[in-house]
Amino acid sequence: MASKESASNNPGLHAAIDEATKGYFLQQTMLRTKDPKVSLDFYSRIMGMSLLKRLDFPEMKFTLYFLGYQDTSLAPTDPVERTSWTFGQKAVLELTHNWGTESDPDFKGYHNGNSEPRGFGKMKDIAFIKDPDGYWIEIFDTTTIANSTASAAV
Repeated sequence: MASKESASNNPGLHAAIDEATKGYFLQQTMLRTKDPKVSLDFYSRIMGMSLLKRLDFPEMKFTLYFLGYQDTSLAPTDPVERTSWTFGQKAVLELTHNWGTESDPDFKGYHNGNSEPRGFGKMKDIAFIKDPDGYWIEIFDTTTIANSTASAAV
């Protein structure tokens, strides 16, 4: 009897990885947040996630919060090494906060990011690919991205 996880029972499922993407994995999903205080409370207190890393980008007026279920006591203390460690974790949630939205009474919220105008993709050393449903997936090398974000390390 074939298991339910076998390729013969799930058309399109492959055991072999395409050589072009070997070594890549789904690292994070990004959600935009109006108010980081409210979102961080929800994801830490209610969902039990820990803050793995915070990156501030003053020149572009946004902050990234990376949350996950990893043991942060195992994380490096050096800011660049901590960034590389964070980007090397699997299944991380990235909260993106554009400064000022938390106090803007006319702020209407975010669209899903899949249609224009896209609100991401402005950083160097990252690339995006589209999945079959049209979602943009961010890909990068952990060492390169850690070094390019070193000035944002908090």
